[in-house]
Amino acid sequence: LFVFQISSCIVICNGSMLIISITSIYSCRFNYRATHRLTTYGYYDFLNWFDERAWYPLGRIVGGTIYPGLMVTAGLLHWVMNTLHLTVHIRDVCVFLAPLFSGLTSIATFFLTRELWSSGAGLFAACFIAIVPGYISRSVAGSYDNEGVAIFALQLTYFLWIKALKKGSVFWAVCCALSYFYMVSAWGGYVFIINLIPLHVFVLLLMQRFSSRVYVAYTTFFILGLLLSMQIPFVGFQPIRTSEHMASAGVFLLLQVYCFLDYVRSHTTKKQFKSLFFLAILLICSVLVVGVIDSLMLTPTSGYIAPWSGRFYSLWDTGYAKIHIPIIASVSEHQPTTWSSFFFDLHVLSCTFPAGIWLCIHKINDERVFVVLYAVFAAYFAGVMVRLMLTLTPVVCMLAGITFSATLSYFIKNMQWLLMMIVKGRSRKVLTHNQQANCMTKQEKEFVGLKYRTLVLKKFRDYVFFYGLVMMSFLLILMLFVVHCTWVTSNAYSSPSVVLASYNNDGSRVILDDFREAYHWLRQNTHERARVMSWWDYGYQIAGMANRTTLVDNNTWNNSHIALVRNLMLDVDYVLIIFGGMIGYSGDDINKFLWMVRIAEGEHPGDIKESKYFTQNGEFRVDKGGSPTLLNCLMYKMSYYRFGELQMDFRSPPGYDRTRNVEIGNKNIKFEHLEEAYTSEHWLVRIYK
Repeated sequence: LFVFQISSCIVICNGSMLIISITSIYSCRFNYRATHRLTTYGYYDFLNWFDERAWYPLGRIVGGTIYPGLMVTAGLLHWVMNTLHLTVHIRDVCVFLAPLFSGLTSIATFFLTRELWSSGAGLFAACFIAIVPGYISRSVAGSYDNEGVAIFALQLTYFLWIKALKKGSVFWAVCCALSYFYMVSAWGGYVFIINLIPLHVFVLLLMQRFSSRVYVAYTTFFILGLLLSMQIPFVGFQPIRTSEHMASAGVFLLLQVYCFLDYVRSHTTKKQFKSLFFLAILLICSVLVVGVIDSLMLTPTSGYIAPWSGRFYSLWDTGYAKIHIPIIASVSEHQPTTWSSFFFDLHVLSCTFPAGIWLCIHKINDERVFVVLYAVFAAYFAGVMVRLMLTLTPVVCMLAGITFSATLSYFIKNMQWLLMMIVKGRSRKVLTHNQQANCMTKQEKEFVGLKYRTLVLKKFRDYVFFYGLVMMSFLLILMLFVVHCTWVTSNAYSSPSVVLASYNNDGSRVILDDFREAYHWLRQNTHERARVMSWWDYGYQIAGMANRTTLVDNNTWNNSHIALVRNLMLDVDYVLIIFGGMIGYSGDDINKFLWMVRIAEGEHPGDIKESKYFTQNGEFRVDKGGSPTLLNCLMYKMSYYRFGELQMDFRSPPGYDRTRNVEIGNKNIKFEHLEEAYTSEHWLVRIYK
């Protein structure tokens, strides 16, 4: 399975492996820069590294603003290989780290599913997660991002939790806490773990399935996991001071109270225990009321327990981020998931995993309660935010594996039973009947046995025909699944984001290398200390590939600074914008422009009004009917400068925007303080001095 996973991640790239290993890493360039710093100067220098090329003039203290697990993992692997005299560059380790850990994820998924159901289901689940697009999207070679190692840590933590729960062992609980610590160091999605496991314990209490095994496993996991998680600088005291972690603490206290009351009940009379019980309930309710009031009302003033973060709020109220924190809503990965995306990333698994939930409920036990909760909440979160499809994919593979395994096991057991009947020649019922009917002659007994064998053979032939249809259907479904995964991975998830591909009318492929060419021009033609202003989407790439100072980047930790970039020229030397009107690229800055306005309006409501950029009918238009404020704003002018002179074919007028399918409304654009410094071949990247 491990080799299969590695092979699928590399071979499935359909011949584009060379491009991936060279350029795809630049989409996660900051992670590479940080890892290179770690391996060059050491861990403590990395933790105290002040990145002066980011967030000018503020800079960024890297060690306290990132999850270091990814960098430490790559650095440790690089050190081990070089210690063994396997000389390898850190870049190559970063490129192949995600496929390596995706193989480990397959193994962890096998063990987890085996604990939940059977080894057969585990094999199915491991094979599914090895090639499913929902996970391969973050585990192809060159995808050097936190999720590449975090999903392995997620599955391993859940496996160790189930093991600790079944054994009631301190050893397995300690291993679970250590795995959770690794997850905390790697990705902010650890909050899903620290809420799901307490929820599992709480539901077991409600179902009256509590035992000493649950107490030992959760108490050990919570205390050790809490202490270890606070060792990550970026996390710090959040586990005891933020609302997202309060559920785990509440369940821990509830367990202590429950066990204390159970101990008191065994040493007191029924009347005494009843009085103590009501007193304890009153005390618990008072504490809960105070906690809720503090988290909802007193938090802004008391400042001890921080309120839920904007991303957490947006999971429950889908309109919250758009109104209060536009920068969260502006990210494409934070949009609700469409139904087509479920099929695109999961294919047939999206149809079979509900059957796995039903099977687990039908044969419920302590560990299957966990997988049902996991599936329900992961499905909800994946529907709210497309990025969380990544957390849904593992449980879908597990439950689909249970469905396929249970279905095939049912048919195989029936086949074995029929074969046994044929070998014996008679059933136990017939045998018992013959033993009782001693008055039957030898000929009569042979006739009864022959008649029964004939019936069994007929039933066997009918069953073999039906079994063959079922097996052929299963094989066809699995073959279509493999074909779909191969196509999606090679066409959608194997192309580096910094190099675009498009197709001509004749089917030939055209490579658009404008991004890399523009960053190379910046690196070669600008001063080393030059400062480049752009929207935050391109900050990491400019700093990593052009090696130039940026005002904002993809860390998005300071909304006020991002809003200022929308408003001001903060002592910059160059302005970089993305324009897709010539080639029909829909992800350009004009299409993102309204998010820039909303973010700026949120920080400076008196200066910026979103309504001014719309027409009187409420339309966002770039043609002659567009708003005068829009047609004369700087972003519009930088995007369409000299574009009104360009006629791409005889069927369209000069200045025809292929992305928005209109002729632009302002063609007479002149600059006083800017001059065009560079425009890429397809006008995709434009740089002004």
